[in-house]
This record gives sequence, C-alpha cells and structure tokens, in this order.
Amino acid sequence: MDLVQLQRQLVEYRTSLYHEGFLDEQYTQLQELQDENNPDFVVEVVSLFFEDSERLLNELTKALEQQSIDFKRVDAHVHQLKGSSSSIGAQRVQKVCIAFRNYCEEQNVEGCLKCLQQVRHEYSLVKTKLESMFQLEQQILSAGGSIPM
Repeated sequence: MDLVQLQRQLVEYRTSLYHEGFLDEQYTQLQELQDENNPDFVVEVVSLFFEDSERLLNELTKALEQQSIDFKRVDAHVHQLKGSSSSIGAQRVQKVCIAFRNYCEEQNVEGCLKCLQQVRHEYSLVKTKLESMFQLEQQILSAGGSIPM
C-alpha cells in the first residue's frame, strides 16, 4: 500500500471513530497539543489512560464481588474512570460511566454489575480501535510520511 493510500485510510478510520461515537472533540484537542517537540504526546496520554483504566476496572470488579458492597468506593472508581475517559475523548466509555454512577447512587447491585460489563466492553473496543489507529500512524511515519489532520 502506498503512502497516499495509508494516509487516506487513516483519515477515514479516524473519521469513523468520531461518527461511531468512540471519540469526541476532546480527542481532537489532545491531538492539537502534540507538536514536533513532543511527537508522542497523544500515544503517551492514551497509554496512561489504558493503564489507569485497567487498574480501575480491576478495582471495580473486586469491589462489586464483596459480600457487603461499598457503593461510595465503587462510585469513586467510576468517577475516576469517567474523568479519565472524558479527558481523552473516549465518549462511549464516559457515557456508560454516567449510567454506572446512577446505579451506585441507587445502590443497585444488578445495575452496577451490568454497567461493569458494558464499560469493560466499551473500553475494550476503544482500546483496540485506538491501538489500530496508532499502528496505522506508525506505518505512515515509517514510510516517511506525515500524519494528516
């Protein structure tokens, strides 16, 4: 595949992530902070999001497995996940977190467990899609091209 095709593929792929609601304008703002002085800024920030999310999802799983669930603690973890997903523009993860927090407030175990599965699913999808996009960007850079905005 030649460079122009790769660049076109990247633009189409990124556009689809916005149209499908995986990303919002916050991701665009993150990209605008990247420059030649810090060319890996977006990948670094998103990688931190991945690490933080994995930790929070594990904490949520443990908290919801307890005999006596501490809903304030669960809510604090969900609030953190909502904030970090919002900061990188992971819109679908953020939306599930909003519903999750409502179930925490109601102390609805079933609703919380359902939302945990949903948030895991949405997180897994956005992680796979962002990793694919980063690989495509790397291919373009390796071929001597620049990343189209």
